[in-house]
Amino acid sequence: MKLILSAGSLYTLPSTQVFEMARVAGFDGLEVIINHDFSGSQALDHLQELQKIHPVLSLHAPFFEIDGWGNKIDQLKRCAELALNAGVPLINFHPPNWLHFEFKFWRWLKRIKDFQAEIGQNGVLITIENMPCLPQFKMNPYMLTKIENMVRFMEERNLYLTFDTAHCGSMHTDFLGDFHQFYDSGRMRNIHFSDYGNGQEHLFPGHGGLPLTRFLNHLRETDYDQALVLELAPHEFPKEPELIQETLGELYKYICQETRYSAPRTGDLAS
Repeated sequence: MKLILSAGSLYTLPSTQVFEMARVAGFDGLEVIINHDFSGSQALDHLQELQKIHPVLSLHAPFFEIDGWGNKIDQLKRCAELALNAGVPLINFHPPNWLHFEFKFWRWLKRIKDFQAEIGQNGVLITIENMPCLPQFKMNPYMLTKIENMVRFMEERNLYLTFDTAHCGSMHTDFLGDFHQFYDSGRMRNIHFSDYGNGQEHLFPGHGGLPLTRFLNHLRETDYDQALVLELAPHEFPKEPELIQETLGELYKYICQETRYSAPRTGDLAS
């Protein structure tokens, strides 16, 4: 298993500082959300500068407009290209949102017969993310909301899954049962790990109502050996850099303890 920090968890800080904090805390690498730092023609240069600090192990395709990245179709293609050029092994994208009229994107996705060959060029894993129910709408505004439909879509088009615990929890169903339904498909390659409660996503473990310790125990029992990404909201962290660093270290130790993850730590706080 790879234990990863989503750089978006601390997007209010400079990227270089976040990478250094992840390295010191012991994370194997980071997931980078493509944002305005990657606009223009310098995306690869920017990514490679970050890779000098600590590995980038996944990219999250944009979920808003970015200069030079085009529409949703162009964004997914360019994200895969960037990953290939930078040696990043996996990318993740959101399914179309029908409230935002992303029907062209949906029609294009349905025409793809093999995501790994056509988009990933068999060099980077392409994953799609399960999405949340939004409390302000009291519904899920994304395509592929039913697990069985999403699994069928992935199986028919050789597409893998990024399973988001908070998004799953927002559906107010059987959290662990839903996880196993996804897991049993054999399509899970990436997990976004955080809590959910009172309509809020990406909370610290224990700040919401999901059985996350049991969930981590399930990962250990099923011998899950893919990526686990800690993806939290920035407001969950303290403001002082020293306390942020301490908190990252504590979260890292908690996840390692519950999954029995024992990869050697490479950060300055390895002891």
